Amino acid sequence: MSRNEITKKPLVYQPPEAARVKIQRDLEYGIVDGRSLTLDLYRPPDSDQLPTPAVIFVSGYSDVGFERMLGCKLKDMESYVSWGKLAASIGLTGITYSAVEPVTDTIGLFDFVTQNASSLKIDTQRIGIWSCSGNSPNALSLLIQNRDAFKFAVFLYSVMMDLDGHDGTAQMSQQFGFVNSCAGRSIEDLPAKLPIFIARAGEDAMPRLNETLDRFLSQAVNRNLPVTFVNHPTAPHAFDVLDDSETSREIIKSILAFMHFHNISI
Repeated sequence: MSRNEITKKPLVYQPPEAARVKIQRDLEYGIVDGRSLTLDLYRPPDSDQLPTPAVIFVSGYSDVGFERMLGCKLKDMESYVSWGKLAASIGLTGITYSAVEPVTDTIGLFDFVTQNASSLKIDTQRIGIWSCSGNSPNALSLLIQNRDAFKFAVFLYSVMMDLDGHDGTAQMSQQFGFVNSCAGRSIEDLPAKLPIFIARAGEDAMPRLNETLDRFLSQAVNRNLPVTFVNHPTAPHAFDVLDDSETSREIIKSILAFMHFHNISI
């Protein structure tokens, strides 16, 4: 199957330093039903000796269905390659991975990274997570299950958990095929001191997505969680690849500054 055009689009922000990062592709981290599960590492240019902070780009889709739908694994989309390079360009090791069962495979990926931190040259005390769109419920679930494990979380144009009896996330999960692994959870289940960055696409056409995000943001602020929020009022879904504007680039830069501050400067 040929790849969908969206999988070939890099980010609208491509700084020259991103071209200097080192990439290790398809390192095996597990096997499911005879299928090899692999990860890609995007390393800072000068990271040969010392362990580095890291960011995991969380998946909420099975690559079996994702490849059938778009023609490649999630981690092989050019947008994920671009984000991995950007993370490495600011001193973090970017981690993308394949998944068959997103919930258990994401947990397995995190366990593999922590158990093999020495050989991977990753500082397990400085790991953050990044997610977007339908991947975010699985990222929220990971945060809840590992409350003290992460330094930050970034959410771009994200489907968030269902709250107050609403079912938008559950409906979108059935429609688009991502896992709703945080079903039944609440804001109270999240770690209270975890820095969170949320970027909203004001013109997102994905049904009910912004309803879930707005409800989450309201409750997070009411709980006084450390949330950084930016709204791109004219942006579509996936604006980091589809909206070639200075506003999109500034938001990407803001995310990088957030990750750098919370994973390196502290």
